[in-house]
Amino acid sequence: IEFGQGNETLGILAHLDVVPAGDGWTYPPFGGEIHDNKIYGRGAIDDKGPAMAALFAMKAVMEAGVPVNKKVRLILGTDEESGWEDMDYYFKNQPMPDFGITPDANYPVIHVEKGIVHIELYKEFSRDSADKSSIVSIKGGSRANMVPDSCICYLKDKQEPINVEGISAHASMPEKGQNAIAKMLDLLNSRGLGDNDIDNFVKDLNRLIGFDTTGEGLGINLSDDVSGNLTLNLGVIDIDRNRGRAIIDIRFPVKYSQEEIMDVIEQRLNNTGIEAKVLHGQDPLYVPKDHFLVKTLSRVYKEQTGQDLEPMAIGGGTYARALKTGVAFGAVFPGKPELAHQKDEYIEIDDLILNAKIYAHAIAELVK
Repeated sequence: IEFGQGNETLGILAHLDVVPAGDGWTYPPFGGEIHDNKIYGRGAIDDKGPAMAALFAMKAVMEAGVPVNKKVRLILGTDEESGWEDMDYYFKNQPMPDFGITPDANYPVIHVEKGIVHIELYKEFSRDSADKSSIVSIKGGSRANMVPDSCICYLKDKQEPINVEGISAHASMPEKGQNAIAKMLDLLNSRGLGDNDIDNFVKDLNRLIGFDTTGEGLGINLSDDVSGNLTLNLGVIDIDRNRGRAIIDIRFPVKYSQEEIMDVIEQRLNNTGIEAKVLHGQDPLYVPKDHFLVKTLSRVYKEQTGQDLEPMAIGGGTYARALKTGVAFGAVFPGKPELAHQKDEYIEIDDLILNAKIYAHAIAELVK
């Protein structure tokens, strides 16, 4: 969706795909119901609501007759929550905007995004492990980038499965959730486990990760002065009688690399029989605070809200890093709850309207 003219292009990248809804919603997750001036639904804040705010902001700028000497292009993706194959394909076939924003994080401006790497931890079990272990299967989590809110385990000596519940949260802030997989590992470890491949896999995951969200157990509790501390989320587990598999989501500081992270993890996994493989990775994003894009958006936010706030660093990964020069700009206001990837996700209607005003102002300033 594009308007304007000129040699340069301002890109606005948003996404329409969502993570699984999960259970326990007060209102239907795909109903779009309005209660107490809030629109409830999966994607309300991440990222369908902000995408519509950006669309109507473009319409407002067009109808206001604002002088435009650049093109403005809204690019709507459908694979942001997974592997970004949409952006890979799009930019192989379409020109890259000269600079851009994505309404998929927080205000005032996100000028730093930590690196992201999803790592699979895998182990094949010996044939006699199934006979020696009391564990039949363990399954929990649906996405690496979500704190799992449920985990189920079947044991030989129990007719009914063990169900453990947690509280979901975005993997970039795992400390805000309660990890059901970690609870299950801790429970099984406290019951007592044997010396076989299945039980040892569970013990190793509990010892190396467990409730830890800093990476200390794996030796990767890193930090820097630009982006803060590394975070780790144990997002998926799938164990049967033949093999065990877990997926972890790591958000690492901008001064480090995926290769450095993997080297340390592989050293920690020595003598466990567990293999590590990178499933998906994204390099960090860093745009200096004195860059014209950051300075312009900071000024727009201050003029619209009266708040003079410093640009931020986050652990979340946005489409901004798909651009040559891009930052996340909104849509969550300071002090508002972080509802992405959680049940009862909503966006306040007043915030949705204010987002549209801010984006219209930003577009007008950036295309002068």
